[in-house]
Amino acid sequence: MAGLKHDGARLLEKLLNDPDLPQPQPGLKPQEERAGYRNKALLTKLGWITLRRPYLYSRSGGQGRCPLDSAWGFVDSYSAEVLRLSCRAAASAGSYEAASQDLLTYAGLAIDPRQLQRLVRLMAPVMNRWRQAQQPSLPTATCGEVMCIGTDGTGAPMRRRYLRGRKGKQGGRARTREVKVGTVFTHRKPSQPDQRPERDYRSTSYLAAIVSSDDFGPLLRNEAIRRGMGSAKTVVFLGDGAVWVWKLARLNFPGAVCILDYYHACEHLSLLSAALYGEGTALARRRYRLWKKWLLKDKVAEVIQQANQDLPQQAGARKLAKLQVSYLERNRSKMLYRTFRTAGYFIGSGVVEAGCKVVVGQRLKQSGMLWSRKGAEHLLAIRCAALSGWFEDFWKAYAKSGHALAFAA
Repeated sequence: MAGLKHDGARLLEKLLNDPDLPQPQPGLKPQEERAGYRNKALLTKLGWITLRRPYLYSRSGGQGRCPLDSAWGFVDSYSAEVLRLSCRAAASAGSYEAASQDLLTYAGLAIDPRQLQRLVRLMAPVMNRWRQAQQPSLPTATCGEVMCIGTDGTGAPMRRRYLRGRKGKQGGRARTREVKVGTVFTHRKPSQPDQRPERDYRSTSYLAAIVSSDDFGPLLRNEAIRRGMGSAKTVVFLGDGAVWVWKLARLNFPGAVCILDYYHACEHLSLLSAALYGEGTALARRRYRLWKKWLLKDKVAEVIQQANQDLPQQAGARKLAKLQVSYLERNRSKMLYRTFRTAGYFIGSGVVEAGCKVVVGQRLKQSGMLWSRKGAEHLLAIRCAALSGWFEDFWKAYAKSGHALAFAA
């Protein structure tokens, strides 16, 4: 196999250096002149080859360029196909070291882990800009009736310099930065009343960034628009009870049906029953089981009423109970679970919570990993592209329009 690849590389080298081979002929920029040819060592899928490319030089600017590099999508000494495989491996493997080994094992490409990291840093912004420039999807026969949008946050371990001025849990030293994760998917309403909704096949796209909620909201909205939110019959926003989540929903998805994750609501019911009746008592367990059923019958008002009637006299327990009652009152319109189920909607935010694990946890939280902010964001961008299904679309476009992406080289 190695011999075949070597022979193939020599044939490819001969073909690309053939003076009769039709090549893009870029025009000269002002004050540029042709200055002969320059050789370049290039790693292709077949191995290393040497290219002889036309060289243009500007005496006034003191700079030169080889237009074929950008026309063919080269970055440094790597062909577009090697770039694609490198980004795919870096995003899919558990570490850059593992990605380097995968490339060597499966493609016979020897690329140092640090070089892989550099290629990710170069290509991630290009991929992000390409994605942001895409037009909204047109409605098709396979589009779901309901578009679901969700967001959550998870911590990523960071180097100390990227944690300055940030407080950790319980006032301790911060060790992570919060990564905002968003998901967009579609589904159809169940045909039978007792059926649960199911996501449309391969309809989930992911978004992740280390930014504030105010900055993340427009990013998530733009992704939903690209996915065809304008043609969806219903838009549903799922989230936990964090204040920033519902502020984001209010500002960026004002017409959406907002649903508080049922399982987060049940966690607060558990805390409420413990504060009212004593942690671990038989009465607390009975109330908790009863209230869970009440939530599924749109009886959140009854839960609040009974909790207010049973508030304890002890100051500490009373304060904890009132805190949970306030949570229920603040989110009561988002907890009409029988109404939501009858309408055929999801009532759990498991998709975005799983997205936190798949997008962030499986790649950024391996043992001993510490990230810079840009390093984490660049890798997350490529990982989201791969998991969302538009990674290959980008590389097809990249191969066709190297001129538009010349700045990457």
